[in-house]
Amino acid sequence: MSNPRLARLLEHPALWRGRSAARMPTWSTGYPALDAGLPGGGWPRAGLVELLTPRLGVGELHLLVPALARLTGLTPARWVAWIAPPLEPYAPALAARGVAPDRQLIVRTRLPLWAMEQALGSGACEAVLAWVDDARPRSLRRLQLATERGRTLGFVFRSLVHAHDASPAALRLSVEPRGEGVEIVLLKSRGGSREPIEVVYAR
Repeated sequence: MSNPRLARLLEHPALWRGRSAARMPTWSTGYPALDAGLPGGGWPRAGLVELLTPRLGVGELHLLVPALARLTGLTPARWVAWIAPPLEPYAPALAARGVAPDRQLIVRTRLPLWAMEQALGSGACEAVLAWVDDARPRSLRRLQLATERGRTLGFVFRSLVHAHDASPAALRLSVEPRGEGVEIVLLKSRGGSREPIEVVYAR
């Protein structure tokens, strides 16, 4: 590109360029097919990710376990916060997959959006998971800004009925059960696969 100032502007990570490739630091998801389909080759190290499912328990948490194991194994490791989970996280199963139980913070609250924003922006968390189905774009924008402030990865679990809603999240995925795993479609991404991504879970 002949204009160096324009070239620098286009490289800024906050600039939206549709599905063009974007440079961003990432964490591997632990699933090669998903890494290959996501922009940058994995989950963003900081940013808001929406996981939209037809119902709870279709395998959406399986997608996060390898990354959570890596994040809680860092030295020093920050917290992984679970905000208003619909079921109690099962510590033995997490530990068996390499997720450090002593780095998990479970938050029970009637104000999940507020709690998630505080956790994301605190700088004390590596990742924050929250179940906040009823969230307006303005609230999600606050969460996205908090991920940048705290340099934290945030996952929001919502119903697939919100697939066509406006959202400022950096990454939006639909996750639906398929055979022994899930089928993922990138609804919004800065680059990434245009085709569905199939992830098969090991038994």
